[in-house]
Amino acid sequence: MRVSEIIGKIKYSSVCGDTDVEVFDVCIDNRICKPGDAFVCIKGFVRDAHEFADSAVSTGAAALFVQDEGKFRELCERAENEGFCVILVDDTRKLLPLLSDVVFRHPSGDLNLIGVTGTKGKTTTTYMIKAIYDKVGIKTGLIGTICNMIGDEIIATERTTPEANVTQKLLREMVDKDVEVCIMEASSQGLNLNRVGGCEYNTGIFTNLSPDHIGPNEHKDMDDYANAKSKLFAICKKGLINVDSPYSDVMIKNATCEVFTYGIDNECDFRAVNVKLYNDSVEYDVCGKCPTMHIKVSIPGKFSVYNSLVAVACAYLDGIDQDEIAEAMKNVVVSGKAENVPTGRDFSVIIDYAHNPDSFINILTTVKAFAKRTVFLFGCGGDRNRPRALMGKTAGEYADFTIITSDNPRSEDPDSIIKDIEVGIKETGAEYVCITDRAEAIRYAVLNAKPGDVIVLAGKGHETYQIFKDKTVHFDEREVVAEALSELGG
Repeated sequence: MRVSEIIGKIKYSSVCGDTDVEVFDVCIDNRICKPGDAFVCIKGFVRDAHEFADSAVSTGAAALFVQDEGKFRELCERAENEGFCVILVDDTRKLLPLLSDVVFRHPSGDLNLIGVTGTKGKTTTTYMIKAIYDKVGIKTGLIGTICNMIGDEIIATERTTPEANVTQKLLREMVDKDVEVCIMEASSQGLNLNRVGGCEYNTGIFTNLSPDHIGPNEHKDMDDYANAKSKLFAICKKGLINVDSPYSDVMIKNATCEVFTYGIDNECDFRAVNVKLYNDSVEYDVCGKCPTMHIKVSIPGKFSVYNSLVAVACAYLDGIDQDEIAEAMKNVVVSGKAENVPTGRDFSVIIDYAHNPDSFINILTTVKAFAKRTVFLFGCGGDRNRPRALMGKTAGEYADFTIITSDNPRSEDPDSIIKDIEVGIKETGAEYVCITDRAEAIRYAVLNAKPGDVIVLAGKGHETYQIFKDKTVHFDEREVVAEALSELGG
């Protein structure tokens, strides 16, 4: 797309240089800038990309979008002679999503785009929705925490909701590869920073809200967090909101779309009744704005009812056949979400992504319903706003035995993190042990397992790596469990 076409669709203050140059991509990192890119100079929290504008020009950027007038004048002196274009705008961060949407030709308008927001359940819900559409032969895409997907193609991801230029390019690639439905996790930061700007959502989903992202670098309080989440319901055509959440009223109040509700405990449009919780599955009937459907999901826990219920409701509202929906739910699998690891022994191992007090309670109450003894292994990620003492206290109150270990310590000292967790578990007087090395901790859990034990490995879930201060290493808990089991022999 030529710059002359782009500037006809955005607000700008001034332009200089060659407006006939073509733009093929949008970039905000000069280190990966390519010939033909539009380089957007964003004033970030740490660095100002205006400092790297000259570097972007040297790598062949076709157009530069700036908000600094001094930098604009400086670049204009070169633009005419060197064959690039410079555009001055009021706010480059606000421009990024609109520009990306324009350059990639509004791809979400050609998709059935489904957005899922909430503290817990986003990833599982997106996979459940995907499973239903896959079952009926609709080609799907996925954007989320575990990975991005275009059909069966898996693409690595760095954050739950990518920057707008990455999102829009990914959506365009999906459209070009005949994807019809894209299911996307929408984080509060993604909504707050407008990474989803330009996205035309057909359906928005709210799962729940808990104090997992309250802190100096994220949200100041729960009201701020809830309001960020509610922004999804101002950019979608219809919303599905968990009425059992105490924050459902905020979502509904701020919604400008058609609203549908779902839940278990309160009257709503899609309600799960006759709920039965088993050690390896859940079953229930859906009633309300649909003929009664019987649903079975092979992921245990009440949270599985909520996640699958909204997936069912979403598909039903999109006109998917009820029998196809029910069949898809029977076989859905989500890596690292209450994932059973076969042991061939008289004890069980479950891998779960639980990494905050509420999700600890979810998985532990689920497991305690069928475990003779619950062994809970967890750590806490470094450089994150996590209530470490509360995590320790929660483990002490709900597990029979706790193993405190490392998660992704990042730049922090692993032993220091463990000491922070210990403050909480000591309050409970519960039995626990500290083993800093996570592989050794898992080995200890397996080698000391008793008949009827359920060992929950919490915090890493789908992850196959561990992040330290100076390196990232391969770490797959499934492999560690297998090695420990081999030590037990026949």
